[in-house]
Amino acid sequence: MKISFPYMGTSHIVVSYLFEKLGFEVIYPPTPSKRTLSLGVQYAPEFACLPFKIVLGTYLEVVEKGAEILITSGGCGPCRAGYYGELHKRILHDLGYPVEMIVIEPPLVEPLDFLRKLHKIVKPKGIFNLLHYGRIALEKLKALDVVESTLHELRPLALDKQQINQAYIEGLELIRQADSVKEVIEAKKAALEMLESVPADHTFKPLRIGLIGEIYVVLEPAANHDIERLLGERGAYVHRSIFLANWTRDNVLAHGEKDIRAMAIPYLNQMVGGHGQNSVGEVVRYAEEGFDGVIQLAPFTCIPEIVAKSIMPAVSRDKNIPVMTLFLDEQTGQAGIETRIEAFLDLLWQKRKKQEAS
Repeated sequence: MKISFPYMGTSHIVVSYLFEKLGFEVIYPPTPSKRTLSLGVQYAPEFACLPFKIVLGTYLEVVEKGAEILITSGGCGPCRAGYYGELHKRILHDLGYPVEMIVIEPPLVEPLDFLRKLHKIVKPKGIFNLLHYGRIALEKLKALDVVESTLHELRPLALDKQQINQAYIEGLELIRQADSVKEVIEAKKAALEMLESVPADHTFKPLRIGLIGEIYVVLEPAANHDIERLLGERGAYVHRSIFLANWTRDNVLAHGEKDIRAMAIPYLNQMVGGHGQNSVGEVVRYAEEGFDGVIQLAPFTCIPEIVAKSIMPAVSRDKNIPVMTLFLDEQTGQAGIETRIEAFLDLLWQKRKKQEAS
């Protein structure tokens, strides 16, 4: 059977590896492009959010290549993302693509449904095969996060930004090729050494920026105009609130991230779906950890992030930390994003100078 999945950040490296080892023929989702978004916009409801449209465009591209099964994660709570799998399936069926859609919900929310779908996924080669290669896939997931986090730390210090970006790409390839836990650990070590070998100015003190918001636009550079690279190349260290390994852990447990949600309670004391409550709690955390500012990324029409944004001025004022919100859709332009980022960074540099002078 030919299987595919949404493209998000570096997750395709792990997901494609696991499904190949489970006995499926993987149809690799292409990196989201203008064509991907154009396809999604053409067939999605007008007021669907950007992740819905990009993922739909990805599905259309992979079914054109013969994908028969599409697998994705579900969701719980008020966020509309929990319905995306069913809506995507109906749109594809209406367009003449009778694909099977497998939506994996958090195991603790629907345990019987999870086990039924898990059985279907592992059926070709069995549960022991899943346990063996699942361990390797998890190690890859953790390695990718460590390497990416290191890139964020070193990029603003690197004397040659292109060199460190290339080192990162080469490091990802090493992790992709690894085929055992030992090989993954060795690949991670080699990738870190490549990043650390790039000449850097360790006396420079970069701005520290927290990046928060809806998971897809935070993790996928094609959705956020590669904002992490833009910030890093302009002298800012970016700490992302969501990484693949911790998101997978929290999604499996279904009740993770309690500490962050507890920080949000004075401002937002209930779950509003998606990552809305987390976004508020993350601003509090970044303020307490001495970050210079926070950037919230939100798909246009995303209700949880709209709720969070309405609370941000109070959190920003109480915690004395600047917060900028960027709403993203198919109309968002690269030049506009860069202009707003540069203005925000200028504000943060001025704020730091005033603090150092006082």
